[in-house]
Amino acid sequence: MSAAAPPDAAPAPLMDADGFAAVSGATPSQMADLERFRTLLAERNEVMNLVGPATLPDFWNRHAWDSAQLTRLAPEARVWADLGAGAGLPGLVLAILFKGREDAHIHLVESMTKRCKFLSEVVVALELPATVHNARAENLELPVEIVTARACAPLHRLLGYARPYLQGGATGLFLKGQDVVAEMREAARYWEYEADAVPSKSDPRGRILRVKRLGRARRV
Repeated sequence: MSAAAPPDAAPAPLMDADGFAAVSGATPSQMADLERFRTLLAERNEVMNLVGPATLPDFWNRHAWDSAQLTRLAPEARVWADLGAGAGLPGLVLAILFKGREDAHIHLVESMTKRCKFLSEVVVALELPATVHNARAENLELPVEIVTARACAPLHRLLGYARPYLQGGATGLFLKGQDVVAEMREAARYWEYEADAVPSKSDPRGRILRVKRLGRARRV
């Protein structure tokens, strides 16, 4: 529980495309795909609720780098599932970075049909190694190495959604905010699990919750 963010931690400064390329090591081809994704996201966000409009000017840090940093925690993993994929964060960013990588694949799991249409549009337009699943996460059993989610649900509910993947041997990498310790305590009322919180590189207030084991559900 020692990984809580300092209460007075300041938000990260704005980052531009060059800054993202520098910290992530993204190639010119990957940067071109990310720019195309950024454009499509901004266009579709005008007619559907994908991300908060105020976050778009900070796309490169708040969305792209926040997503891309996950690769540092599982550099050898090839097959991922992004639960509640929504706007494609982190799933589409990961798919762009994994494009051309042997055996790499991202499963984008989203229950809302409208959002699935957006995800599919980007996957097709950028020829990404990804599959869109219009389904509830807990109803699928996909053989993956990593399961991730961002702004999907409180941890105790998210572990229920991720249960088939975690109990199938996957590791969870869940992007969380500064309240992660409270979420972990609440989740412990419902689940037996092993996890640690890693400081986020995109925001000093954020944490990446790494779940290594999920046991049986508790009776509450």
